[in-house]
Amino acid sequence: MGIGMRELIIILLVVLLVFGAKKLRTIGADLGAAVKGFKKGMDEGDAEESRKQIQQEAADADFPEAAKAKVADAGSAEKKSSGPHG
Repeated sequence: MGIGMRELIIILLVVLLVFGAKKLRTIGADLGAAVKGFKKGMDEGDAEESRKQIQQEAADADFPEAAKAKVADAGSAEKKSSGPHG
């Protein structure tokens, strides 16, 4: 049910007749440039996303030490407030 080789050739010939060879080359070049630009944009987006993820992981890596310090501070404050109860 898909497009076979014959149908594809007929479509290409009709497009060639409608637009002409020169215009068809221009359209092909423009389409190629658009695809290249799209791929470049996707790669830049992926690189930026990776950079953000690495920065976030670096910030997460620092967090456990800060959390331990807060827990230690809270524990010492709790000991001071509990006094001679224990």
